[in-house]
Amino acid sequence: MLAGRFQRRAAMAAMMAVLALPALAQQYPTRPIKIIVAFGAGGTADTIARLYGQKISEILGSPVIIENKPGGNQLLAIRALQSSSPDGHTLYAATGSSLVQNPAVHKDLSYDPLKDFSLLGLAVTNPAAIFVNPDLLVRSVGEFVAYARTHPGELNYGTAGVGTAGHFHVEAFMSMTGVTLTHIPFKSGTDVARETMTGTVQFGIMPTLDTVPFINAGKIRALAVETAQRLPYLPDVPALTETDIKGLTALEPHTFIAFVGPANMPPAVVAKLNGAINQVSGMPEVARRVREGLFAEPATSTLSGFREFLEKEIAKWRILGKTVNLPDP
Repeated sequence: MLAGRFQRRAAMAAMMAVLALPALAQQYPTRPIKIIVAFGAGGTADTIARLYGQKISEILGSPVIIENKPGGNQLLAIRALQSSSPDGHTLYAATGSSLVQNPAVHKDLSYDPLKDFSLLGLAVTNPAAIFVNPDLLVRSVGEFVAYARTHPGELNYGTAGVGTAGHFHVEAFMSMTGVTLTHIPFKSGTDVARETMTGTVQFGIMPTLDTVPFINAGKIRALAVETAQRLPYLPDVPALTETDIKGLTALEPHTFIAFVGPANMPPAVVAKLNGAINQVSGMPEVARRVREGLFAEPATSTLSGFREFLEKEIAKWRILGKTVNLPDP
């Protein structure tokens, strides 16, 4: 008798919770939304977070604040997210390296993106350029590989930091081609392009946002883009499918920006944010700015589609990661 009463109360509580979800979604947000970015101002993640944050603010009728928390291989930002309330007022502009490469490669990582976050949706995919210092006498990926093999230990490559997408991709590139390069980390992709121009480093794989202006100005030389097809804003640069090195197509996509929240966010709030993110990506003015100003591609995703995308990318990088040499985060 007593057990039956408890069961009825539990069932009633569950029903009330379900009925409350639409009301919760209507009330949300009740205060400003904060988007945490794991990098400094001006980079790809920060620029996209600010663009999407402005439009999400207009859609949801609430201020959106950007908080930059660089450092710790993105762990400072991730820990700040994990310690926040799962009410949808704190989000994280996550990168491909934080959601895919690091979880795939590092066994002792302190988080699991598929379990420890509320997955909200893709925002932007970021192609990248494979580039060299223009004084280096190579004009294709094959020529660079041949040169690097005959000059072991003489060439440096730059990244925006340990554990970033550029770091993973160059390490995978070295594994695929058998070349040896020395890693020099910087603070941003723009720094990498600038230091390649000056000759501090000779090679890099960085997003087009950071590299296209330098490529078009002739300050660095693009050998290929990390896409299956040529890009409209770099029409003379070969795609990965045109290179003479097998296996490089596995490097696509270079990275992406997506939004996640703390685990256990209310499903109605998750759905509302997913709809807002997709709405922003579908705005013609956003698509134009992303493509023409950021040299990237706006993306949309269902909640299930976003999870499937992450699962596929993590599985791919678990295979690639067996030959990637990276320090623990």
